[in-house]
Amino acid sequence: MQASLETLSTLERRLKVAVPVQQIDTEIENRLKRIQRTVKLHGFRPGKVPMKVVAQQYGPQVRQEVLGDTVERTFGEAVKEKNLRVAGYPKIETQAAAEDAGAFEFTATFEVFPEVAIGDISKVVVERPAVSVGDTEVDKTIDVLRKQRTQYNKVDRAAKDGDAVVIDYVGTMDGEAFEGGSAKGQAVVLGEGRLLPDFEKQLSGMSAGETRTFELVFPEDYHDKGVAGKAASFDVTLVAVQEPIVPEVDAEFAKTLGIEDGDIGRMREDVRVNLEREVDRRVQARVKDQALKALMDNATLEVPKALVDMEVNRLMAGTAESMKARGMSEQLDNMPRDVFEPEARRRVLIGLVLAEIVRAEGIRAEPDQVRKVVEDYAQSYEHPEEVVRWYYQSPDRVREVESVVVENNVVDWLLGKVSVVEKTVDFDELMGNGR
Repeated sequence: MQASLETLSTLERRLKVAVPVQQIDTEIENRLKRIQRTVKLHGFRPGKVPMKVVAQQYGPQVRQEVLGDTVERTFGEAVKEKNLRVAGYPKIETQAAAEDAGAFEFTATFEVFPEVAIGDISKVVVERPAVSVGDTEVDKTIDVLRKQRTQYNKVDRAAKDGDAVVIDYVGTMDGEAFEGGSAKGQAVVLGEGRLLPDFEKQLSGMSAGETRTFELVFPEDYHDKGVAGKAASFDVTLVAVQEPIVPEVDAEFAKTLGIEDGDIGRMREDVRVNLEREVDRRVQARVKDQALKALMDNATLEVPKALVDMEVNRLMAGTAESMKARGMSEQLDNMPRDVFEPEARRRVLIGLVLAEIVRAEGIRAEPDQVRKVVEDYAQSYEHPEEVVRWYYQSPDRVREVESVVVENNVVDWLLGKVSVVEKTVDFDELMGNGR
């Protein structure tokens, strides 16, 4: 085998490989002999088929297999010989050889992994949120849990904010019904803002059996561009009014949260522990995001297009699977690749930089660290020990956790290089406005 390397750009390379034809012919002959020993053809006893017949029957297929295996093997040998780290998949082009050619030639065009340079991050400041979990935060969380368990009872009165109402409605534009403008038996809680304000305010004060006709203009920025900015008329019939019944904080409520004996004090402590775990998770996530951003901002490298393309394909496949699960298959053909490229590029960039730090610093995932992460995952389930066993039953699942641990260890390494300062943050701000 002879191999020559050409540099096309910073990352792109072209490798030209020549393999003696005699070597390929010998391998083809050896494979045909192995076939001859076992092949069964009509009119011949097993093992007695003439080589000429075997070659006629299986020669073209065997030749293609040998050429494919030769390309794969010699490309790997040439890459190793030239000390190259191939990024993505190579583009292989075989050369049409003359009958008297002494060598089978092919070229492989590919990208290599880039050199990664990380600048000085010693002056970077990372803010670690400082959040306390006290009785007030526990009370807020319990209130959220109560509202999540709200039940609705039918009442014979006019609807008001907080009530759940069931409505039938028909919408028209210029006297014609329009797509998405009608529904039967739609339930909505007044005051949650899930309907257009001008629509929802018409429902307040209506009683079961009442019908109301009104007009409204859809906002210019309405998500359905077909009706945005247009006027419509609605006939709405209110079918039922249901008032909310929020559970009291008592033993029965505690039991719904998994406290078997209904002890309220134990329930509050359980809520506090879960809150502290969630707060810690969100604090670590914020610190991690800041550290990784600082790392990316101070890293210099060229991102291989092949790796970005591969990551785009993964993102698109994941999105397609999710859309199919939600019954949105008809939209799959309208997914442009460029929508996924920024996120794909970001992921590849992070992966390359982290891989360089892992290599340079010898960072790895220790078994006890992996175990701790698995046990932390399991704590949110009713039977944690079963979840732990489930993880360790699959090497692939363990490897996924190991990747998380390695990334966390890289972040810890980073935090040792930057300045970390605590910043008091409001509990609601950390947990998000939805709480």
